[in-house]
Order: sequence, then structure tokens, then C-alpha cells
Amino acid sequence: MVWQLLLSMRPRQWVKNLFVLPALLFSRHALDGPYAGRALAALACFCLLSGAVYLLNDVADVERDRRHPRKCRRPIAAGRLSPVVALLTAVLAAVVALSWAFLVQPRFGCVAALYGAINLAYSWRLKHVVLLDVLSVASGFLLRALGGALAIEVPISPWFTLCSFSLALFLAVVKRRQELVTLEQAAGAHRAILSQYSLPLLDQFIAVLTAATLVCYALYAMGVGDAAGAANHHMQWTIPFVLYGMFRYLYVVHQQGIGDNPTAVVFVDRPLQINLVLWLAACVLGYYVLP
Repeated sequence: MVWQLLLSMRPRQWVKNLFVLPALLFSRHALDGPYAGRALAALACFCLLSGAVYLLNDVADVERDRRHPRKCRRPIAAGRLSPVVALLTAVLAAVVALSWAFLVQPRFGCVAALYGAINLAYSWRLKHVVLLDVLSVASGFLLRALGGALAIEVPISPWFTLCSFSLALFLAVVKRRQELVTLEQAAGAHRAILSQYSLPLLDQFIAVLTAATLVCYALYAMGVGDAAGAANHHMQWTIPFVLYGMFRYLYVVHQQGIGDNPTAVVFVDRPLQINLVLWLAACVLGYYVLP
């Protein structure tokens, strides 16, 4: 049962919680023990809280998941885990995560609580409301980024905040698009909100969000209107990696059709993995090595 609970909490998806760490990296405190400790504690809080959210989602979506070609193998949908046990575990995990979050930093605890509240609203209502469904998903990534800054008590650039939100919204819209492609005529039966979208509409959203993400990141990297970012002009050399990463992601989505799970794209596409490592190396050089 413990193994089935762990599977239902989807540890492979916890990579999304790495959005907590950029504040630590870009504030030049990655090598500072107390700052790194609080950032890792914040990361652990979001991992536990997101695991609780996944359990709640699986209980709420159990009937729809049983009609999905891949999700029907999830422990709750497949009957290997009791919904009652999943709910009790989710409540316990959420209480522990939120208590820990308030101990790390009270304002970080408020952000974690807001993250949990939005996800509850998403599970029971917002995922059935057109546009608000993808905005709710994207807000989770934004709250992770803001929470990472609040946990270590450092300022965060407005451009980085906008970039985080537009990137998260981009990933959420791509996910909806690929669900339409994968499920075809059965899309509405699995997730009712999918019947409110169309491929041309989502493709337009994706084009706008791709441009918005690249522009916001470029403005952040160049330090435009941001004194903290302007102090380090080496970040401009990371822009090509972000450009390639987004284009590569779109290529994989359209040519290989696996964008309905953003985490899976990162795990299976080697060029994207190499690009991510190079971007991280360029950030470390810019902030910690070069004068």
C-alpha cells in the first residue's frame, strides 16, 4: 500500500517543484548554507504538498481516469489503492507540509497555503471552467517561484515573475493541446473542458505565450528596468539556450506528440536535457565565476 501511495503522489512530477530554486541561484546564495537549507526545505514542502494534491486529483477524477488509455493504470483508477486511504494520506501530507512551510518562513507558509487552496478549487471546480483551468495550473508554478524567494527572503525580479508565469501557462496550454490530439473524439468524455477548446485556438495561444516568455526572459537577462538584474550582464548569454529550449520543446510536441506530459518530455529528450544543463552552467558562470 505504501508503494501504491508513493506512485499516486507521482514523485516523477516533483521536478516541477524545482521552480522554487531559481531565486536561490539568481540571488547568488546557492553556496550559502543557511540560504540553501531554507530553499531545500521549501522544495520539500512543495513536494509533499503537490503529492497531496495529486492524491486528491486522482480521487476526484477516478471515473474519468478509468476511461483514459494511460491514466487507467494509476493505482486508484486501477483499484490497487483505496480512495479512503488516499484521502486520509492527502490530508495528513497537507497538514505536515503547511506546518513545515510556516516554520520555514511565515510568508512562505501563506504562499504554500494559497497554492493548496487554488489546487483544491481546481480539483472541484476550476478545471471545468474554460481558460481558468490553464490559468490555475500556471499559477501553481508562479507560486513556487515566489515561494522560493520568500523562503530565503530575497527580492525577485518582476520580469522573472512574468517569465515564470508565461512559461507555466505555455506548458499548460501545450498540455491541453496534446490531450486533444491524443484522445481525439474521446477528449470530451475524459475531460469535459477539452470540448471547449480547439487546436487552432490553442495553437494561437501557444504562439503568443512563446513570444511573451522569450521577451520577458530577455528583458530579465538584460536587466531592463531592474537594478538587480542590471548588475550582471553575463546573463544575456543564457538567452540562446532559452530560445532553443522552447523551440525544441515545440518540435518534440508536434513531431513526437508527447507534450501531454511536460515532465516526460524533459526525461526522454536528450537534446533538451543537454540544453538545460548548458543553460544552468551558463547561469552559474554568469553569477558565480565571471566578474
